[in-house]
Amino acid sequence: MDLTQPPDIDVALRVLLEQPSYGAQVLIVTARMLELDATHPVTRLACERALDIAADTILRTLPEVVARDSMDRAYRAMPPLDAITRGEYALRLRAAARDLG
Repeated sequence: MDLTQPPDIDVALRVLLEQPSYGAQVLIVTARMLELDATHPVTRLACERALDIAADTILRTLPEVVARDSMDRAYRAMPPLDAITRGEYALRLRAAARDLG
């Protein structure tokens, strides 16, 4: 047996562990949606719409318990809304996603 080449399972696990969590992916997609109108002020409605799109994009095919847990984690990680632009809030979401892992 050649041990210089890692088994496929090791490669698969490494790739999986390097990926952001589902909650972090929701925050990243939400940030992308808000960046479409980066210079506009961020509002609760705009953030909720972007979050809904992100959740549907990332979580729709996952089991309900996984989707619910991922959304709970994303909500807890979200920074508070301030009187800032959507672009600035997107930067904050990306930082929260990095912290969430």
